[in-house]
Amino acid sequence: MWSDAKEWHVVNRWHLQKKIERTLNALRKNNFDAMYVPNRKEAVAKVLELIPPNALVGVGGSVTVRELGILEILKSRGNKIADHWEARHKKLGREQVMKVRKLLLNSDILLASTNALTETGHLVNIDHAGQRVAAMIFGPKKVIIVSGVNKIVRDVDEALKRIKNVAAPMNAKRLNINVPCTVTGICSDCDSQDRICSVTTIIERRPVHTDITVILLGEKIGY
Repeated sequence: MWSDAKEWHVVNRWHLQKKIERTLNALRKNNFDAMYVPNRKEAVAKVLELIPPNALVGVGGSVTVRELGILEILKSRGNKIADHWEARHKKLGREQVMKVRKLLLNSDILLASTNALTETGHLVNIDHAGQRVAAMIFGPKKVIIVSGVNKIVRDVDEALKRIKNVAAPMNAKRLNINVPCTVTGICSDCDSQDRICSVTTIIERRPVHTDITVILLGEKIGY
């Protein structure tokens, strides 16, 4: 047992730092541009540095991006934002919302998160419609992925478990979707028509035509 809470905190912090180092090194080995920032303020500053003021920014369905509070900053400096969440909130028609979804593939910048990030340098995601993961792989001139340390897992198997039993149930509950995991909190591999787990992607290496920067944030953020 640890002699006191302070000692436990120091040891726990050391393990987290080692986990962050392994993840960053693996991402770079897999040809991703990867960096660490300690807090949300620095994450926002780095994202703004990477996005030109005149760029069209496609926003993947991401609680992390919203929790950063960066979208209003981007709008205020003149960036056009393609955000299907906003389009749905404005109750635009299905056809207009679909146009916004497709804009992600043709945006200058895709700003999104990842459902899980492995210590082996893989980005693992499960999507409902698929435009977020499609744009991560091909289309935008640059992809910026912001991930909290809470999304780091050991490998792909742990990534899938995390997504199905943490991220997906929380997202389904947030969206008030009538699927079993909103009640149980765990995946039952349901056959519901409202199922949000439709497309699974594992980006093992940076796709040859896609410039991807992963910003690893030293805080818990998003699902």
